[in-house]
Amino acid sequence: MRGLFLLFLTVPMLEMWLLIEVGQVIGAWQTIGLVALTAVIGVSMLKRQGLKTLMRVQDRLNNGQIPAEELLEGIFLAVGGALLLTPGFVTDAIGFCCLLPFSRSWLARKLIKSGQFAAMQAGPGGMGSGFQYQHHEEHSVGGGSIFESEAQAIRGKREKGERVIEGEFRRED
Repeated sequence: MRGLFLLFLTVPMLEMWLLIEVGQVIGAWQTIGLVALTAVIGVSMLKRQGLKTLMRVQDRLNNGQIPAEELLEGIFLAVGGALLLTPGFVTDAIGFCCLLPFSRSWLARKLIKSGQFAAMQAGPGGMGSGFQYQHHEEHSVGGGSIFESEAQAIRGKREKGERVIEGEFRRED
C-alpha cells in the first residue's frame, strides 16, 4: 500500500517537472500540442490494436481455445489507452509500451509464465468431468497440479455432504 501511495505521489510530480522542462525548451504551446498529439495517436493505435486483439480472441474462442494471452493484452490495451489520455510524457511512454504489439505480447507471456495468471476451461463433459489447464508451465502444489488439488477439494466437499454447484454447457454452432 505504501508503494502505491508513493507511486501516486511521485508520478504526477515527475510529470509536472518534465512538462515544465520541455515547455521551457520548446515553448508552452508546442508542449501542449505535443501532449495533445500523443493522445490522438494513442487513441488511433488503441482502436486499431483493440480490434486486432478482439478478432484474435474471437478466433481462439471459435477454435475452442482459451484466449488467455489475448485477454491480458486487452487489459494492457485499456491501461495503455488510459495512460495516453493522461497528460504527461512519462505516462505516454508507458502507455505506448502497452499499445505496441511486440511489447504488449511480451508482457502478457511473461505474466502467464510467472504463474500470476492462469486460465481454465471445463473438460468435454462439463465442469464435473475435470478441468483442462492451459498454461506454458506446470505449477504444482504439494506434488500435484493446482487443478488436481481443486478437484480433490471438490470431491472432499461432496463426501462431507457440503453443497457444490456445478454447471454444464453445450456448444451450438
